[in-house]
Amino acid sequence: MVKRQCEVNARPFEYAFLLDALKDEQSQGITIDSARVFFKTVKRDYIIIDAPGHIEFLKNMISGASRAEAALLVIDAEEGIKENSKRHGYMLSMLGLKQLVVLVNKMDLVDFRESVFREIENEYSMFLRNISINPDCFIPVCGRSGENIAFKSELMKWYSGKSVVDILDSFIKEKADPEKPFRMPVQSVYKFTASGDSRRIVAGTVESGKAKLGDEIVIFPSGKKSKIKSFEGFNTAVVKEISQGVAAGFTLEEQIYIKRGELVTLAGELPAKTGKNIIVNLFWLGKNPFIKNKSYFLKVGTAKVRMTLIEIHKLIDASDLSFSEDKDYVEKHIIAECTLRLEKPIAFDFYEDIVPTGRFVIIDEYEIAGGGIIRNVLPDEMTRVREKIFLRNYKWEKSREIFTESCFINING
Repeated sequence: MVKRQCEVNARPFEYAFLLDALKDEQSQGITIDSARVFFKTVKRDYIIIDAPGHIEFLKNMISGASRAEAALLVIDAEEGIKENSKRHGYMLSMLGLKQLVVLVNKMDLVDFRESVFREIENEYSMFLRNISINPDCFIPVCGRSGENIAFKSELMKWYSGKSVVDILDSFIKEKADPEKPFRMPVQSVYKFTASGDSRRIVAGTVESGKAKLGDEIVIFPSGKKSKIKSFEGFNTAVVKEISQGVAAGFTLEEQIYIKRGELVTLAGELPAKTGKNIIVNLFWLGKNPFIKNKSYFLKVGTAKVRMTLIEIHKLIDASDLSFSEDKDYVEKHIIAECTLRLEKPIAFDFYEDIVPTGRFVIIDEYEIAGGGIIRNVLPDEMTRVREKIFLRNYKWEKSREIFTESCFINING
């Protein structure tokens, strides 16, 4: 179908058109939106997320990279290393992707010269080291003719490394780490009443760790606690344990009030952090600059809260890693280390401890305008009060007395 369309339009066939299906993508030769393609090798199945490289569509690239376990970062051999190549590298470091291979594409346009490849490899390796990324390797390729993609190229015999498919098969599938603290952001609480069903099911997706029947849970930021009574699921087998990546529901022995946005943890493990003033590293993508005293929304997990920018500590240009401290706003495509003040305290983790609950996005006028990672939390005017309330809730014990519900009525006249 794609080949036929190229013939009708008197254009050479390109494999990129299998993913760049939008008319503007094909006519202008750029990737605009993220696309997915499925394929498999002898070893395993893959989902390739084709994310745009053009600076105007950096937001779309991040949406694709945030769901990935490994990255193939492509650099044009003829153009060389551009500002956006460095921005992409910096974003991958903030997203926590550890498996990275750099593909130097369009080697046919530079006559497959090794010197061009080595120059790009040396320069970009130095940049990546400065942001604490160690790529698995660099591979010279030509996507149009398939050089070094599935098989080694006869036109670049000076390259002795693996092909792209071979390096994909060498990637390690990320495994759930049962030693990580348990974290499950609450998505909703469901109450069923049909046929005398009295269950209140707390539902969400487990972001890290594991929990089993009878475990004592602690809810953040409130500090309330209870024990897991049962695991629930729709049309699923009965389970006694849930772990990372599982969408799950459970009931509790004591009926405590829980709401969307709270964070379920296990007693005895690393507690979640709570607070209103947080120090973050963020990358700004909004149409308008990120400014002080304006109200935005911040989302961590399932929690969503109003917030304002109160202080900018440092601005970093991701393209050359230069610093500046003389501005009171953050421009598009700039990274900032700053302090945010939330309207109310929420639960989270530091990015270094638990990645999924240490990431956030910022919403401005119904659009995602920025995102980043949480590095620290500062005390605020209510910190001591919250600590006392948390301690009271945590030390709450089930009463031995039996109480019934009461109804109070005011009678006028």
